[in-house]
Amino acid sequence: KKKTNDVQFFTEVVDASVALDAARRSVYDPDELDEEQRERALRKKLNELFKDFCKRLEKAARTNDTPIEFDIPYRDLGFHGVPHREMVLLQPTVHCLVNLTETPFFVLVLDDVEHVHFERCTLRAKNFDAIFIKKDHDLPTMAVNAIPMQELDAIQDWLTDMNITYTAGPASLTWNTVMQAVRADTTFYDSTDEDGEAKPAGWQFLQADAEDQADDDGGDDEDEDYDEEDAEEDEDESDDSDEDFDEDDDDDDDDDDDDDEEDEEDAMDWDEMEEQAEAEDRAKRKGERSEEFGSSKKIARR
Repeated sequence: KKKTNDVQFFTEVVDASVALDAARRSVYDPDELDEEQRERALRKKLNELFKDFCKRLEKAARTNDTPIEFDIPYRDLGFHGVPHREMVLLQPTVHCLVNLTETPFFVLVLDDVEHVHFERCTLRAKNFDAIFIKKDHDLPTMAVNAIPMQELDAIQDWLTDMNITYTAGPASLTWNTVMQAVRADTTFYDSTDEDGEAKPAGWQFLQADAEDQADDDGGDDEDEDYDEEDAEEDEDESDDSDEDFDEDDDDDDDDDDDDDEEDEEDAMDWDEMEEQAEAEDRAKRKGERSEEFGSSKKIARR
């Protein structure tokens, strides 16, 4: 027979589907209120029966020297994520991380988990992915995607309480390639490599890679700051050159103004020009009179 690792006993408390074609009922419909009360009573009764079933099964297991312990999920520690194809509520227990309400079910035994790596952890991201790496490196990793970013601190606290290490990085990794490199590294858990050179021990290389990427991003920021400073200096230089140009223009304008003032000082006003014109007219009339007087003398002599 095939071995089974995860066994689930469940019973439906309420109908999994509701007929929407049914006639609408009022909120104050007494039949609907009675139905809700019956559902609550049935749920309470089934919970008591399931609890009694667990106790009987544990007692029978102890009798056969096969201890069985039933685990109860902690709803307060639950968080939403996508382990398969749809968003579900994942709830931690003492020994597992489970989702038992939606199919396919998700069960992860925490004793099999060696390390957890959080992908796409950036300041601008709204959600991130959690990769669960198992102690048996030949087994594939298990991923829970699209976890809301506000759940990160609570999940990290929960992993710390469970003594499970974790790292975080901004990039998504190709885990088949990563696990192949881990399996091939004989000094994976050592702080030095085969040549005796220092290296991150164990899964700390994931954090080191994340820090290197952060440093690269910081270098880009420094380049941007440097470019901004250069731009500011260029603007200052251009402003200074503009100011010098403006001063030169002002000097030229001042020189032009001085020349205009000198020209204006050299130019005569209207009174002086009229006096000069009258003087020229008088001189011209005198010359004409002298010419007429000389011609009259010549005629008299003849």
